[in-house]
Amino acid sequence: MSTELRVRVVQDPSDGFTTLPDDLVRGPDITVCLDVLADGRIRARLHGPAVPSVYGTEHRADLPVRPERVRTDAARLCRLWKELLVDFQPLAPDGRPTPGEPERPYASLMDLRTRPQDELYGILHELAVAGSELLFGTLLGGDDPRVRRFNTYLGQALSARDNLRIRFDSELCIPWPMVCLPPADLPLSEPENDPASLFPLFLGHRHQIEQTGGAYPWLDGRQEPPDVPAVSLNHDLRVDRRGHTRAAEVAAVLAKGTRFVERTTRAEFVRALTDRSLDEHLMYFWCHGHFMPNGSQPACLTVRLTDQVPIDAQTVRDRRRRFAHGSPFQPFVLLNACHAGIPEGGGDLAFLGRELIHAGARGVLGPQIEMPQRFAAEYALEFVTRYLRGSETAGTIAHAVARHFADELRNPLGFAYALHHGMDSRLERAPTDPAGGTGAGQEITV
Repeated sequence: MSTELRVRVVQDPSDGFTTLPDDLVRGPDITVCLDVLADGRIRARLHGPAVPSVYGTEHRADLPVRPERVRTDAARLCRLWKELLVDFQPLAPDGRPTPGEPERPYASLMDLRTRPQDELYGILHELAVAGSELLFGTLLGGDDPRVRRFNTYLGQALSARDNLRIRFDSELCIPWPMVCLPPADLPLSEPENDPASLFPLFLGHRHQIEQTGGAYPWLDGRQEPPDVPAVSLNHDLRVDRRGHTRAAEVAAVLAKGTRFVERTTRAEFVRALTDRSLDEHLMYFWCHGHFMPNGSQPACLTVRLTDQVPIDAQTVRDRRRRFAHGSPFQPFVLLNACHAGIPEGGGDLAFLGRELIHAGARGVLGPQIEMPQRFAAEYALEFVTRYLRGSETAGTIAHAVARHFADELRNPLGFAYALHHGMDSRLERAPTDPAGGTGAGQEITV
């Protein structure tokens, strides 16, 4: 009886030339590029199989808006999500908090079906208008016929069908999942004011989305699928010390069936970074994110573990720069810390997530706003449980999780998580044989 032998290649004389790509990696359906030119202009380009071609070339337009205005309006959209949704407080006619109402109900509740639906509809409508205006007003507005044509083609491509795979390759960090379809697609009013009718307008509900630009993973070929994946939990023990969230369940999922490492101080994290052989498949952060003053430069995003010593982009760069090639460091990173998915105002070009990608991370997922702890833990539980199964890509999971909270619980906060690269990232598992082992009983080493 023939036996299938496992082959493990330990030498690479072709320097990766013959490496086969991941079976799940394929080009996006739509790619939107926003290039900031030397004179401050923004050049927009649009292409992909889901976009009608123009004489065999890509759509292109130079936009009249300046990068500073785009960053300002992107920061405003994130602020509105916090002010109108997360910090919303019902008030009585006299302006005082309504008796019997919970404090900040949209931050403390998971199931928003319990809230007055007229109230939720009004909040979502405001956010949808602001999200639509950011893309189709601020960025692609104006009277230039080329920009109007670009606007039309992009709007038609985004609204034609659901579940497209969209890449925004841009130096401008925009909260793309919180952006909405053109104003013409917004319902002006509905008798029942059903919040569910507004969810499909948000790009985070309709499509898989990743943001690229400025940083690309240094992947030295495909790694051999692990028998047991390596996972780390980097966290601040003071976050949810009283156990009001499901953070402990997330930790249990991370530790089950994995080579699990827990870090609670900057010193432990830095020690791991300085190890050239650092090899993790999923790196999870559960802590607070902060913006620190950085002199005349944009504010610097930092995260802090239990010891409260800042960890920033430079921390990663200083320890991993000499390991740019030849290191097995290729984790998918879930930065579950406030603001971790986007720099303040889009201005910090070396923010932490981007530097992790420079160091080799396959992708980084993180919130773009100050996320309520309870929702952050619930989101992480859904995401890591699915990711560790090894059957779905990060883009598919992030999209499914956002839709789950919106469709089942009327909660839109899943749209506030941004995926930087990693749409095709998947935790590959070593194949198992019928006897329950990992592959055939013999192996050939080449």
